[in-house]
Amino acid sequence: MADLSTVAGSIRRTATLSDTSLLAEGGITPAHKWMITGAVMLVTIMQVLDTTVTNVALPHIQGSLSAAVDEVSWVLTSYLAANAVVLPATGWLAGVLGRKRFFLICTTVFTFSSVLCGLAPNLTVLLVARLIQGIGGGPLMPLSQAIMWEIFPLRQRGMAMAAWGIGIMMAPIFGPALGGWISDNWSWRWIFYINVPIGVVGLFATSVVLFDPPYLKKPGRVDAIGIALMVVGFLSLQLFLDQGERSEWFDSRFITTLAVLAGATLLGFLIRELTAEEPILDLTVYQDRNFAAGSFIMAVMMFGFYSSMVLLALYTQKVLGYDALTAGMVLAPGGVGNMLSLILAGRLIYRMDQRWILAAGCLLNAVAAYNMATLTLGMDYWALAWPRFLQGVGVGFVFVPLNMVALATIPREKMGNATALVNVVRNLGGATGVAVATMLLARRSQQHQTTLVSHVDLWDGDTTARLASWTEHFRAHGADVFTAKKQALGMLYQEVQRQAQVMAFADDFWILFLLFCTSLLLLPMLRRVRLGPARERRGAEPTPVHVE
Repeated sequence: MADLSTVAGSIRRTATLSDTSLLAEGGITPAHKWMITGAVMLVTIMQVLDTTVTNVALPHIQGSLSAAVDEVSWVLTSYLAANAVVLPATGWLAGVLGRKRFFLICTTVFTFSSVLCGLAPNLTVLLVARLIQGIGGGPLMPLSQAIMWEIFPLRQRGMAMAAWGIGIMMAPIFGPALGGWISDNWSWRWIFYINVPIGVVGLFATSVVLFDPPYLKKPGRVDAIGIALMVVGFLSLQLFLDQGERSEWFDSRFITTLAVLAGATLLGFLIRELTAEEPILDLTVYQDRNFAAGSFIMAVMMFGFYSSMVLLALYTQKVLGYDALTAGMVLAPGGVGNMLSLILAGRLIYRMDQRWILAAGCLLNAVAAYNMATLTLGMDYWALAWPRFLQGVGVGFVFVPLNMVALATIPREKMGNATALVNVVRNLGGATGVAVATMLLARRSQQHQTTLVSHVDLWDGDTTARLASWTEHFRAHGADVFTAKKQALGMLYQEVQRQAQVMAFADDFWILFLLFCTSLLLLPMLRRVRLGPARERRGAEPTPVHVE
C-alpha cells in the first residue's frame, strides 16, 4: 500500500488536470478519494460536534465561572455570531488564500482556540476564545462539502454525500448525550480539550492529501464595503434571532435596533454583491433554478428539523425532568434512522426521480411531528424515541437528494461559493426555526395557563379532592395544617403550569406537522437530475447531466 507521501504526490500531480470531473474519474484512485473524504470529515465532525456538546455543559460552566444565566448564554451566542459573519465569505476567502491553505488555517485556529476555551480562567476569556473558535469553525463545513463534490464524479456523489451526511447529522444527535456524560463525569473543560487530538490528526491528514484545484481564481481586489456590510448584517441578524425571545422581541429597544440594522445592512449587502465586479458572495448561482428552489426547501426543512430537536430536548428536561444524558438518549434513535436512510438514499438517488425520495422524507417528518403533537405527561421512552427514529429516516431522505439536485448543475468554479450559500441558508433556517418555536412555546404556554387557571374552581369536587390529597401528603411529611394547605395550593398551580406547557408543546408540533405537509407542495419547483451514459475511459468527457 502506498505511503502518505506517495498518495500526496499522486494527488498533486492530478491537480494539474484541466477538468475536475476527469480528475475524479481517472486521476485519483478510489482509495485516494476516500482518504480525502476521511480527512475533511474528521475535521468537520469535530466542528459540528463541538457546537452541540456545549449546549448541555452550560450549567456546569455557569457554576464554575460564577456567571449569571444571561451571561453564560453568550458562550453559545458568541460562537454562532462568529460563524454567521465568516460563513458567507468562505468562497471568497478560499480564493484569496487558496483552498488548502484556508482549510488548514481554519483547522489550526479551531484547534488552538479549543485549548484557550478549556484553559479559560473567567467568562471574558472564554467568550473571546469562543469568538475565535467560531471564526475558525464556520468555513469547515462548506469547504469539506465543496472538496467532496469535486473529487467524486457525478454518479458517485450520492453515496459521497450520504457518507458525509452520516457524520454531519450524527453530531447534533449524539452530541448532547456526549456533552452531558463528559460534564457529569469529567469536567466541562474536556468538551474543548477533546478537540485537540482530533484537530492535530485532522491537520496532518489534510495537509498531506488536500490540493488546490487549477481553476480556483484569486480575487483581484478586496471589497471593503461589501465586507463591512456583510459583517454588520449577518452579526445583527444572528444576535436578533438568538436574543429575541430572551429580551421579549420588539418590546426591547436593543432587539428592535438589531432588526432595523440587520435589515438595512443586508439589503445594502445584496445590492452591493449584485453590482460589484468581484463580489464576496456570488449571488448569480441563484439563476440556476434547482439551486434557488433547493435553497428555499433547505431553509424550510431545517426550520422544522432544528426546532423539533430543540423542542424535544426541552420537553424531556423541563417537563419530564430527564437529566442531560437521558434527554440525549431520547434523540439517539434519530441517528440510527438517519444512518439507514442516508445509505439507502445514496443508492436510490440515480435510479429514480429524486423528488419522490424528497416526498418520502417530508412525509416521514410530518408523521413524526404528528406523533409528537399527542404529547402527554405519562409518555414513556419509546413513545418519544419512535418519532425521533422516523424523523431521522426522513431527514436522510431529504438531505442527500436535496443537496444532489441543488448542486448538480453548478459550475465547478462556483462550487465553493454555492456550498457556502447552502450552509448560510441551512443556518438561517435552523436559527429562525429555533427562535420561532421558543417564542411560540413561551406565548402559548402563557395563554393556556391563563385559560386553565380561569377554569379551576376551588369548590369543585375534583379540585377539592385533589387539594385534600396534597394536604394529607404534606401533613404526613411533618407540615402543620396551615402550611400543608399552602403547599397543596402550590402543587396544584404547578400541575396547571405543567399541563399548560404540554399543550404549548403540542401546539408547536402541530405547526411543524403542517409545515412538513406544506413542504410537499414545494417539490415541483425542482427538476429531476439525470445522468447520461457513463464514460469510464480515461481522457473521455465527464458524464453529462440533464435536468427535466
